[in-house]
Amino acid sequence: MFDSKDIEKSPIKVLVSENYVFAAVLHYFGISFFQYEQNSLFEVCKKFKINSQQLIDELESWAKIKEPTSEELYLHPIEVLVSYLKRKHYFFVRQELPFLSNMISGIKVEEAYNGILGDLRIMFPLFVDDFIHHIHEEESKLFNRIKLLHQIEADEYRLNDALLILEKSPVSLFSEAHDAHDDEMEGIRKLTKGYFLPEDAPISMKVLYNELQVFEKELRVHAQIEDHLLFPKAIELEKEVLRKIKKKIRNN
Repeated sequence: MFDSKDIEKSPIKVLVSENYVFAAVLHYFGISFFQYEQNSLFEVCKKFKINSQQLIDELESWAKIKEPTSEELYLHPIEVLVSYLKRKHYFFVRQELPFLSNMISGIKVEEAYNGILGDLRIMFPLFVDDFIHHIHEEESKLFNRIKLLHQIEADEYRLNDALLILEKSPVSLFSEAHDAHDDEMEGIRKLTKGYFLPEDAPISMKVLYNELQVFEKELRVHAQIEDHLLFPKAIELEKEVLRKIKKKIRNN
């Protein structure tokens, strides 16, 4: 539990330094932490007409978030896996990418960091566009393909039509295309020299680099779940549905 009174009196800079998650929670409430580093949480909440206890409760909630392990996800059917991945896509697009974009475009620090911020302001929007395109393509093609397999399995298509659908655009094609996106943040990682900053770097830069690194780790885990769980399950589902359809056609 967090001590509400101590937190309310503390400057934003101190709170964020002690727990970088606080920066993301403030962003969730529409507050750019780097603009109010010297203000207390009480002052910021008063300015934005936010109940400070609600914000602290949200911080506690974020601190308790625990992602399911690959082993736990493996035990669930493919529909649950797709639903989980869709929720992660939504979180990436609606929370994490806007948070990172807001920091990259808004942080103002000493001249020593102007070069790297300038480069990130060019590179990151290109990464975001590519990443969102990748997500939309994955959902419109792969996720819809899985949905189609379930519809065929539920006899929602005539046998001959189902066979034609199954033999066109197999899941394995999506799997091959997916491999090309396994290291989407390589350019940003190189630009930031592996997210390295000197000890005396501004707190806003430390938060930015930390959040970029956390996001990259999340993307790696996300890709591993897709590569090692989703695609194998989808390929097996496709094989099983195709086997059943061919058996029905032979028996007719």
